[in-house]
Amino acid sequence: MRFLLTDEQREFGRTLDSLLGAADTPAAARAWAAGEHKPGRGLWARLAETGVFALAVPEERGGMGPLPLELVVAFVELGRHVVPGPLVETVAAAAFLHRLGDGAAAGDWLPRIAAGDAVVGLCADGEPFALDADAADTVLVVRGDTVCRTQARGPVQPGLDPTRRLARPLGGTVLARGPAVTEAARHATDLARLLTAAQAVGVGRALLARTVEYVCQRTQFGRPIGSFQAVKHRLADALMGVEFAEPLVHAGALALANEAASAGAGGLSAGAEVAAAKVAAGEAGYAAARAALQLHGAVGYTDEPDLSLWIRKARPLRDAWGGPGACRARVLTG
Repeated sequence: MRFLLTDEQREFGRTLDSLLGAADTPAAARAWAAGEHKPGRGLWARLAETGVFALAVPEERGGMGPLPLELVVAFVELGRHVVPGPLVETVAAAAFLHRLGDGAAAGDWLPRIAAGDAVVGLCADGEPFALDADAADTVLVVRGDTVCRTQARGPVQPGLDPTRRLARPLGGTVLARGPAVTEAARHATDLARLLTAAQAVGVGRALLARTVEYVCQRTQFGRPIGSFQAVKHRLADALMGVEFAEPLVHAGALALANEAASAGAGGLSAGAEVAAAKVAAGEAGYAAARAALQLHGAVGYTDEPDLSLWIRKARPLRDAWGGPGACRARVLTG
């Protein structure tokens, strides 16, 4: 199994890093948190031009995929640059519609998702709220073996991360019913967990970079606080968590890409590998957030610095699409 990215995949990541680094993504995230979606939708369109959403859509529907490893490369950068919106949910919805095999629904929505023209929410079975339903063109709601499509929603609920706007979907039209819905939802959940894990890795790396820069500048007793052993060890522990998690995320992407071929091969299933990656990445991102909060001191507790955008995102990413307990239970089932 190859764990190193190809030159083309690395270049794709650098391209996204450069694009997002010049786009003032923190400002777009703050606007999104206030309910102003225009800057975020502008970012969405630019990401679509690079092919990010097309990676989730099969070629016969106007895409280039599905390519889980390339999606992971993209979502690490989306996490590093704190891009707002239901990115994971839209890509997972594309995977759901493709697996569902409903020609009409797939024909309507997959080309639009690939082109960046559609923002789609996906509410998993048992989840009462949909992410960013107020910004979505439609929301797919899975309840047991039934999936409905709706645009109606309740009021937006306050949450730990203000850029993740949660609302309860209401009503809806039945799109499909039966075992195909259950199977498509399982696959979409695995992909959503994988991409949430990739975002957590990106958030962890951004927090570590900002914290290292800060401790090298701030002085105490005439020396940068980053020269103290206690600070070095705190950051080293957080870095090791991220460094160990990222290969697991890549392995989860490979397992998902080879899911059909590896089924029944005797090892962990793709879902279990993805769940293991989600646990490691979620905990690593959260540990990086706690380290950043501690080492920035009082600065870390205020909303004004952009650092808060990453700190407040780490825990929701750890718990989204299955928290550590649920994912560990999934690993144990193999």
